[in-house]
Amino acid sequence: MFNKTLISFVLFALVNFANADEIKVNPDHPDNYVVVKGDTLWDISAKFLENPWRWPEIWDVNPQIANPHLIYPGDVISLTYNDGMPVLNINRGSMVNGRNVKLSPKIRMSEHDEAINTIPVDAIQQFLERPLVLDENEIKYWPYVVSSYDQRLISATGNKIYIRGLAEDTEDIEFSIYRMGKPYINPTDKSKQEILGYEAIYVGDAVLEKHGDPASAIITSVDREVLNGDRLVVNSNDDINSEFIPRPTASTVNGQILSVVDGVSQIGQYQIIVLNLGKEQGVEPGNVLGIYQAGKLVKDKIGPNIQKTLGEKTENVQLPEEYVGVAMIFRTFNKVSYALVMETKGAIHINDVVRSM
Repeated sequence: MFNKTLISFVLFALVNFANADEIKVNPDHPDNYVVVKGDTLWDISAKFLENPWRWPEIWDVNPQIANPHLIYPGDVISLTYNDGMPVLNINRGSMVNGRNVKLSPKIRMSEHDEAINTIPVDAIQQFLERPLVLDENEIKYWPYVVSSYDQRLISATGNKIYIRGLAEDTEDIEFSIYRMGKPYINPTDKSKQEILGYEAIYVGDAVLEKHGDPASAIITSVDREVLNGDRLVVNSNDDINSEFIPRPTASTVNGQILSVVDGVSQIGQYQIIVLNLGKEQGVEPGNVLGIYQAGKLVKDKIGPNIQKTLGEKTENVQLPEEYVGVAMIFRTFNKVSYALVMETKGAIHINDVVRSM
């Protein structure tokens, strides 16, 4: 069951930025900003910082405020300086006639429902709840649909299906249905055709009706038609960890964009991308990566290295790569990970480079 995100500014849990560059303040930042419903902490920080993911480095936790690790609509964020260094402050109060009015600390009865999110969690909720990248050997051992009640090739909501491979002693009754999709091929060496994992396509949900071999189940919802051979996995009731504190990677990593979830050719803000970086490369949820577009190869017909006397009329020139955006990893698998594009500075495409910032 999805656990609504709370914002936690637990600074001692953050990785220290050993050789961090100077934090750059947004020159157009407001003196104060009043938090409103629908804000995310990333967006608020972008009003004050050029690199909003670095807010944990300059956040001042006020011990005089009840629950200083959470912020709510009505709280006031301000930027001040301490020994020449920028500091973000929170006042649990409101703005009256343009002035910040501090209120006495008080306990909020429904703080879990009111605290704002770090990022737009709605954009990634389903990707936190479901297994979306699988090893080939993992899915082959899941129970599978062997037939429908009336032997049709496809089944829909309300139809009965028969399942083989379900353990007789299972006490679970709710299942999700998946289909193995395309493989994710490592682009760093296409000659080896290294498969990093397989896309798991979510098909629908079913509830167990009767044990046996085959067992029977009723389809309760579908995203697409259920086919013979589709696989079933028990729905997890575990709470999903959806608290994300942006931070750099523990060591320098370089990777590429393998795919974009909705299949578009050009990738925009808040779209989900698949990276060829996973647990084996040391990346974790919350890691922030820069996105860089490789420079194109162009022909120079004018430059000094063209030897026109030898018949060479053009010279190939590699243009430099361009910084085009920021992504934050929110879920990792063994060899790949899912990341949310947080900012775009230019066009982003599959095979663009991602790198530690």
